[in-house]
Amino acid sequence: MPAARIMPDNLNLPTGHNERRRSSNFLSEVHALPASTLITDPDPLDDMSPYERLLHGLHHDERWLKEVTLGKRVGFYRFRGELGSGNFSQVKLAHHQLTKERVAIKVLDKNKLDQKTRKMLDREIETLESMNHPNIIRLYEVVETYTRIHLVTEYAFSGELYTRVTNAGKLAERDAKPIFAQLVSAIDYMHERNFIHRDLKAENIMFSGNQIKVVDFGFSTKVNSPDQRLQTFCGSPPYAAPELFRDEWYIGANVDIWALGVILYFMVTGSMPFRGHTVAALKRTILEGEFLDPQDVSSECVTVIRSLMMPLPSDRIPLKTLLQEHPWLENVSKLEPSILDSGDSERIGEITTEAKKRLHKLGVSEALLAEAEDKGAKSSITGCYRIVLHRVERESDDSLNQDGLSGREFASPTPSKFSISSRLSSRKSKRKGRLSTTCVIF
Repeated sequence: MPAARIMPDNLNLPTGHNERRRSSNFLSEVHALPASTLITDPDPLDDMSPYERLLHGLHHDERWLKEVTLGKRVGFYRFRGELGSGNFSQVKLAHHQLTKERVAIKVLDKNKLDQKTRKMLDREIETLESMNHPNIIRLYEVVETYTRIHLVTEYAFSGELYTRVTNAGKLAERDAKPIFAQLVSAIDYMHERNFIHRDLKAENIMFSGNQIKVVDFGFSTKVNSPDQRLQTFCGSPPYAAPELFRDEWYIGANVDIWALGVILYFMVTGSMPFRGHTVAALKRTILEGEFLDPQDVSSECVTVIRSLMMPLPSDRIPLKTLLQEHPWLENVSKLEPSILDSGDSERIGEITTEAKKRLHKLGVSEALLAEAEDKGAKSSITGCYRIVLHRVERESDDSLNQDGLSGREFASPTPSKFSISSRLSSRKSKRKGRLSTTCVIF
């Protein structure tokens, strides 16, 4: 009888660029295991589960180990190309080797992270860990190596709102409504849980098919109460509310609400309400508060924009009121939070049971899931579970939509004519020097 194959979770998997030492630690831990836990079959691959085969490959396959050294692989993920880059990070497309899911991985170089940037990263992780909304990007796993930190999220494959409008022109109201309703639903969800985004802009709204995904939570923060005063003045100048330039403090939700008005204006006009060749000039126009009403749009749309961008923060329309009572959105379906955040214990049970069943077929047992529970996003098993759970949840939503039972079905926005490669080339060629680049406002 072959020896039992008990494969532990996250055996310091070789996970980073130029990290052969990490690989050595991984091999040492495997060799240090009791003999009963090691695979001793001469040719055991046929009898292994997919999970066991993956661990076996990470332990034995020289090609895989070389890919780790060359930075082509981290943990259970193999990189497939670059999606974008910034001052402190790269975003790469990757493939989860066990679940076969495409993911996006933000790769941050630890040597470039100062105390402020590290704090922003911690905030982003904290915020994403607390979110369960179909229009907020889903965090699957955090993989840390000696030199890098990797944030693994769902892959929004249809480009960003900024590029779509810049390349294809302004959106018709019928196309803007469902996009904006999804965006407001996501931000209202955040605010109800006392989280503030603080960097809302068209560049931080991605598309995954017909659904939008809010991304980039580095400036997000959690407040103790809705009226808590904040003093860190951050964000992108064209989207900045006047109180960010004028006052010594601000209310976070009001700043997000103003930015939503700027985004809607941009969507239906293809231009920004406030402009200036320098930040100082832009600041003057925002403080003056005068902008032209959009042309060729309904009066209801204009009132939405005006109600979001009231000069006095307390006069801005509450997002719940906008979603539930404003006539401009009355015929647009409103998105609900994730099933997992809905309180529907029966559906939650069905989805989690199905996810665990699929993981079991891959070789991930209930015992491994229980062991990983306390590790949160820093476990490869947690990553597997969240990916499969999200897939089952999406399938459940699709099934309900087909039966006409879900409130998540939207009129399709104008299809993007631009591939991810064109989006990236546009981003690389146009982002330099743009006033909308995120910054801390002093």
